[in-house]
Amino acid sequence: MTNNYCLLNTAAQNKDTAFSQQERADARLEGLLPPTVDSLETQMQRVLEHLDNKPDDIEKYIYLQELADRNETLFFATLMSDPVTFIPLVYDPTIAEACRKYGHLYRRPKGMYLTRQMKGRLKEVLRNWPQKEVRFICVSSGGRILGLGDIGANGAPIPVGKLQLYTACAAVPPQGLLPIHLDIGTGNDKLREDPLYTGLRETKLGQQQLDELLDEFVAAVEDVFPGCCIHFEDWEGNDAIRYLQRYQQRALVYNDDIQGTASVVLAGLLTALETTGGELADQRVLFAGAGSAGTGIANMLEEAMTQEGADRDEARKAITLFDKEGLLTADRDDLNPSQQVYARKMSSEKDLQKVVEQVKPTMLIGVSTQGGLFSEGVVKAMSELNERPVIFALSNPTENAECTAKQAYEWSDGKALFAAGVQFGEEKIGNETRYPGQANNFYIFPAVSLAIYAARPTRVDDRLFIEAARLCAKQVSKADREKGKLYPSQADIVNTELAIATGLVRYLFKHDLAGVKKPEDIDGWMQSLLYQPRYVSSA
Repeated sequence: MTNNYCLLNTAAQNKDTAFSQQERADARLEGLLPPTVDSLETQMQRVLEHLDNKPDDIEKYIYLQELADRNETLFFATLMSDPVTFIPLVYDPTIAEACRKYGHLYRRPKGMYLTRQMKGRLKEVLRNWPQKEVRFICVSSGGRILGLGDIGANGAPIPVGKLQLYTACAAVPPQGLLPIHLDIGTGNDKLREDPLYTGLRETKLGQQQLDELLDEFVAAVEDVFPGCCIHFEDWEGNDAIRYLQRYQQRALVYNDDIQGTASVVLAGLLTALETTGGELADQRVLFAGAGSAGTGIANMLEEAMTQEGADRDEARKAITLFDKEGLLTADRDDLNPSQQVYARKMSSEKDLQKVVEQVKPTMLIGVSTQGGLFSEGVVKAMSELNERPVIFALSNPTENAECTAKQAYEWSDGKALFAAGVQFGEEKIGNETRYPGQANNFYIFPAVSLAIYAARPTRVDDRLFIEAARLCAKQVSKADREKGKLYPSQADIVNTELAIATGLVRYLFKHDLAGVKKPEDIDGWMQSLLYQPRYVSSA
């Protein structure tokens, strides 16, 4: 392919119809483009018209991903122009459908696809990536995608979407972002039998083999891309916990499903406390769901409570976990080490409403992936116990939510402070309007990543995510809290994330965790690092 065609097919450099006449002459593009020279704004107008003509959200998702492959600047300019509209199209909830159908929707490769068959050669294969300065890798095995379970290589869109949100939500420059699907096989028989499945048609690796593969992967990343942060995404529950614990002290890693989820939930709870009054350390929290998300949130809540002065044992006793087998009790023999910490010396109980009546929680958090688990009886029980019950139904996609916003408000007579993992619309309750929150990790992980991008720490831990939660809660105004809002507006997401990230950078400098020299003007420095979706003149 000649250089001029390479330019038109390089998404980071392509301007398409926005190349000036001089640029066309200099790059030998004359005759290869329509004669009109468009502005970026005119190109965006054309994109919006294309999107308006698409029949459904999955077709809009496909169009936007093809736009990203063709013209990166135009793609991000579109997303950042209206994040409320476009973030749900490139990520949750639309991406769940894209994952279900990935093998049938596949157009062209995005990022890298590493497999168990490359064991012993991962360093060599990573060097095939053309960008040599990679600052972040988002890696998934497809083991637990958005409540869809093990979908193997069909989970490949997830790291792509996550990294696109780094840029769309926090203006992290996209050039140093690398999405990776690590194919370890799948236990999903239906997928392995699908002739259009793009992954290995093998069962999953055993634990020891997987550990060896991950050790090699982390070491290879550190060697090929020094200083790169590894973002683990959508790993199977026990693996998610184990690998975070395995690498947290020896590499720059984080797990958004555990730490990002916990942080955004903590942010919503801190905002709710501004309405209900009281201290975090005095709350009683019941989790419906005890997987990696549930235990991760519980761990962060416990740590945040102790930071506010609570005794650690008392903080732990204030947290109760419930899963599909019922209450986590000390006599159960099916609990992993992360769950055993929260096992209660109580009688076994499989009825969630009875557990609510017995434990008397002030906050109920659903991470169960069981749609409808929060029944009318459960919500009414919470309302009888609390003047303003805090109810978070966080499972996604939408059909997995433990209850809807409408149900939470109607069954609590409008008293509930409610958030979900997906965005529900506003609800009219009597003469008042309630605005449900979306406890979406995109309030946290892009800001954390921007802070890491700027300050270059060598390690991060839960304390950074607790600080992110507190900074996020501060972004919610009193006027918004009075409307029942628990999270900042999505309309101004970049400035919200920038405020959080700047606070995190100050935290890293304060605690001597940054790997760069502290600038005199942190605010101005942070502004200078942001990606701007604008065409740069080659003149």
